[in-house]
Amino acid sequence: MLRNLTLAVAVAAFAPAVFAESVFAAPVVGELAPAFTGTDVNGKTVHLADYAGKTVVLEWTNDQCPYVRKHYGSGNMQKTQEAAAADGAVWLTIVSSAEGKQGYVTPDQAKALTADRGAKPSDVILDPSGAIGLTYGAQTTPHIFVIAGDGRLVYAGGIDDKATADPADIPSAKNLVIAALEDVKAGRPVQTPESEPYGCSIKY
Repeated sequence: MLRNLTLAVAVAAFAPAVFAESVFAAPVVGELAPAFTGTDVNGKTVHLADYAGKTVVLEWTNDQCPYVRKHYGSGNMQKTQEAAAADGAVWLTIVSSAEGKQGYVTPDQAKALTADRGAKPSDVILDPSGAIGLTYGAQTTPHIFVIAGDGRLVYAGGIDDKATADPADIPSAKNLVIAALEDVKAGRPVQTPESEPYGCSIKY
């Protein structure tokens, strides 16, 4: 009981805030995903259009968030990234924390984090202005979007269906991102196209 209470207190400190719909005008699943331009950790300009014809996964992250640490510390996020790559998908990790706020990283810090965590994204994009995050209505870390090769947004939500920061819940959770990717690869409609994102609020 004490363990559960301690966990609950720790998670409450990072609970997502409630945002006005006008701030987070999320794109509509089933419609074309919003175009964006960003800069990766190597200073290269990245356009969503660069990946036309490919399945693209967008993952919002904040390395200090306990929900993010749940999935990276357990290796679950890395396994999901590897599964996406095996299916030929592009995985873009995006950091939208503003400078001076929790989760903000410099390019060198982002590269070190990727190496230290054994992360497997195709690229890491830094979005300190929050422009990309607000375009997608990204609310939490993690918050994940899957875009099919035809440019349509086919999934938006959490990585799985267990909205906790406890790694012990991962084995019994359904990985909704992998499920969506499998549906896309098979040419099927995504069975669960939306879910409630969970995690820490993005520090715009």
